[in-house]
Amino acid sequence: MQINLRKAMFVLPNLFTVSSIFLGFYAMTLCAGEAAPAQLYQAALSIFFAIFFDAFDGRVARMTKTQSDFGVELDSLADVVSFGAAPALLVYKWALAPLGFAGMFLSFAFAAAGALRLARFNVLAHRGDKASHRYFVGLPIPLAAGAIVSLVIAHYRAFGSTTNPATRIPIAVVVGLLAFLMVSTIRYRTFKDVHLSARSLVTFAFLVLAGLAVGLATRASFVLVVYMGAYILMGLAESIFFRHRTLEAARLPPQVRAEIEADDALEPDDDDVEAKEEGDEYI
Repeated sequence: MQINLRKAMFVLPNLFTVSSIFLGFYAMTLCAGEAAPAQLYQAALSIFFAIFFDAFDGRVARMTKTQSDFGVELDSLADVVSFGAAPALLVYKWALAPLGFAGMFLSFAFAAAGALRLARFNVLAHRGDKASHRYFVGLPIPLAAGAIVSLVIAHYRAFGSTTNPATRIPIAVVVGLLAFLMVSTIRYRTFKDVHLSARSLVTFAFLVLAGLAVGLATRASFVLVVYMGAYILMGLAESIFFRHRTLEAARLPPQVRAEIEADDALEPDDDDVEAKEEGDEYI
């Protein structure tokens, strides 16, 4: 009986992952054919909930001590469906279809960039390379999908229709930017190094109040757009700052650089941790 219970526990985190696949597939069925604005809105909500299932499968695996290589691979495949193909089809039907081949190519580029990002992560993981627990390399695919979903939800709640010609080009630029950020080496914070402290509580309170202010000034559906946009811009700003620091360090005399590299106390504190454990982090 105990052995059967243990086997059942291994199925539990995979059920979360399969639920994410189902929601992504359901979103694509809603987008098929002549999808109405309400159906596209429902598809966006479906992908939004898929993000929650994807975020919790790794935590369930760690809580039940049922991490496995099978779960890691299944999670990556689920991400391609739910956060690559589904949002690509959604944004094509919602805004990019009138652009013809250019719109189709941009939608494909988003899905392809997500698949390339996942493949890059898996290759590095199999090689035994370890990434810093403080940063993602490139924009995580669920957050890229979340950015598209937040735009669809906010637009429907505000206007209740598909996009107009004036907004299609800006949306196309956003989709192209998201695709580029996924395959780039721009670093995005994981916030895994954040601990409960007065500073973290103040920051969290500020974010909540800022979201509340945005919701009261505009609409509640715009809060997610602001949060997603702020996270993307924060990664870009930190990348520029990091590159500036690297260039400044390169200008130091060779002797000084050698002393910094030899002194452990002066090296960066980006500690390495184990690679992804069944959805342990967005990839």
